[in-house]
Amino acid sequence: MKLKHVARLRAGGTPDTSDEAMWTDDATEGIPWVAIGDMSGTRLVAGTNKLVSLSGASSKGLPVGQAGTVLFAMYASVGAVSALGVKATWNQALLGLEASDLADQRFLAYWLEHYAPQAVAQARSATQANLNADQVANFPFPDLSLEEQRRIAAFLDDRVDRIDRIIAARRQQIQHVKECLQAERRHEVLGLRDGQVATPLPWATHVGAGRPLRRLFQVTRIGTGHTPSRSVPEYWENCTIPWLTTADVHKFRYDQIDVIDQTELQISELGLANSAAVLHPANTVALSRTASAGFPVILGKDMATSQDYFTWTCGPEIIPAYLLETLRVMRSYLLKYLATGSTHKTIYFPDLQDLEVPLPSLGAQQAAVERVRHASSVALSAEKLLTNQIARLSEYKSSLITAAATGELDVTTASRRIPGE
Repeated sequence: MKLKHVARLRAGGTPDTSDEAMWTDDATEGIPWVAIGDMSGTRLVAGTNKLVSLSGASSKGLPVGQAGTVLFAMYASVGAVSALGVKATWNQALLGLEASDLADQRFLAYWLEHYAPQAVAQARSATQANLNADQVANFPFPDLSLEEQRRIAAFLDDRVDRIDRIIAARRQQIQHVKECLQAERRHEVLGLRDGQVATPLPWATHVGAGRPLRRLFQVTRIGTGHTPSRSVPEYWENCTIPWLTTADVHKFRYDQIDVIDQTELQISELGLANSAAVLHPANTVALSRTASAGFPVILGKDMATSQDYFTWTCGPEIIPAYLLETLRVMRSYLLKYLATGSTHKTIYFPDLQDLEVPLPSLGAQQAAVERVRHASSVALSAEKLLTNQIARLSEYKSSLITAAATGELDVTTASRRIPGE
């Protein structure tokens, strides 16, 4: 059969966003309005970021679905499927489906999940990567009795719920691993196992004994970078000098690497000579201070940077790797108290010039770095293992839904065992 023979399909819409009367913050009067973001990562939409007013819903003739209505994404995240957990309406990127007496609502949702990859393929074959209501209406639907649909849905409700709970547990474990690593990094950088003394530092109330505070400008040479004039074409010819820009932040945003050797962009010697850009020596520590602010990295070779970075070239009293780990410990403080701006956060030079850090002996710095690196290696291995488990569980869930929905798996005799449970 076709989907339109077993379900009522209704497209949504968006009231005028510039008219405040179309929207409301009053949950007692407004209607939850589902957008793609409200469906992300959930099988059941229990709440939304926005509410439309009654006049807003009326202005667009928006459909209102009861709890259980299935939502299918026709563009943006094509093929995403969720069900309403509350009475709500939805935007034009979504299609609401209400089963007739020929289909079970829960089975309908599972069937669409199974069919999603083929729906995505249809969207990609069109001029734009999206679908329309007519295409969805003509999706195939299996000619199964209601009893069989309900039996399959009940089977999948049990198995999918158990798989989702295992996946949620693995994600919590990943978060715990990250928190443990951050705690270990903080203890090593601050020397908190060596007896504690109070400090005036806003980001560390205590440090270990024997760790005097020093301002970074006293033990490093501070600097920044620049962008050669784009209006002079000659400055952008024969570009061979590595140039660290915001295009590189994604490489070390999650502390994946300590040292960067290759950059997305380069500048020329002529551009360097005719601008305020500086060629920083290898082992200089750079910190992103605009857009994606607060992320440090060590330059693996002589390298220039854009003005979006603040740099510290370490003197003989401080090890670059120790400064790197210290800046990572300081990140939450840098972002919460020093970064300003509503859209793009920026940390300004005077605030970074005045940073103060605990500075133990070189031997203690090196020992702290080695212990953090060991902890990082252990954490990375654990996170990789858990991430792989989540990927395999997600693949297993998709294959299970497909096998059950298409009849490849006899749900009356299927094993109850879930891998990893």
